[in-house]
Amino acid sequence: MVKPGSKEARDACRQALRTDAERNRSRVVDAAQEVFAEQGLTASMAEVARRAGVGIATLYRRFPTREDLITDVFADKMSAYVDAVDEAAADPDPWNGFCAYVERVCAMQAEDRGFTHVLTMTFPTASEFEAKRAEAYRGFERLIERAKETGRLRADFSSQDLVLLLMANAGVVEATGAAAPDAWRRLMGYMLQAFSADGAAPLPPAPTPSAMHEAMVGVTCGAANGR
Repeated sequence: MVKPGSKEARDACRQALRTDAERNRSRVVDAAQEVFAEQGLTASMAEVARRAGVGIATLYRRFPTREDLITDVFADKMSAYVDAVDEAAADPDPWNGFCAYVERVCAMQAEDRGFTHVLTMTFPTASEFEAKRAEAYRGFERLIERAKETGRLRADFSSQDLVLLLMANAGVVEATGAAAPDAWRRLMGYMLQAFSADGAAPLPPAPTPSAMHEAMVGVTCGAANGR
C-alpha cells in the first residue's frame, strides 16, 4: 500500500499529472485539426478549447501562441509535403513528375482548409517545421531543372510561380467551398498548360524570392492576429 506523502505517492502523482497533460494536449490538437479544417487558421482559439473540452488557460499552457498550435497540428502534413516531392522525383518522366507534384500539392490544399494557407505562410520560430518546407523547396527546384532539361517546362518558369499558384489556389478553395469543391482543378489545369513550353510567350518577371517571403510573412501575421 502506497503511503500518502511517500516518494512512491509523489511519483504516482507526477505520473498522473503528466498523463493528464498529454491527454489534454492530444485533445487540443485533435480539436484544432477539425476547427482549422472547417474554418481556416483564423478560427477562434476559444472555439478550439471549447471543442477540446479544456479551458482556454489549459490550451495556452500547452501552446502559448497560435503559431505553436498551427505548426504542431500540421507537422505530419508538412512531412507529406516533403514526401510528395520525393515521389515526384522518382518518376522516370520528369515532366510527368513535375505535373503530378503540382496536382498533389493543390489537392492537399483542397483537402484541408487550414493547410490551404499553411503552404503560403512562413513560421520563423518553428525551425523544424521550416526545415521541412526548405527541404521540399529544394526538391522542387530539382524537379524544375529536370523538367526544363526535357524541353517540356517553359524556360522562364520560376520556383516562385508555384507559390503564386498556391496563393491563387488557396483563394479559389476558400471562395468555392462546398458549392464547387472541384473548381481548383480547373485553375490547376489552366496553370499546368501555361507552364508548358508549348506555345510559351514572354511573361512579366517573376517576383523575387525575398518579395515572396515578405508576402508569406504578411499572411502569417494576418492569421496570428486572429483570436
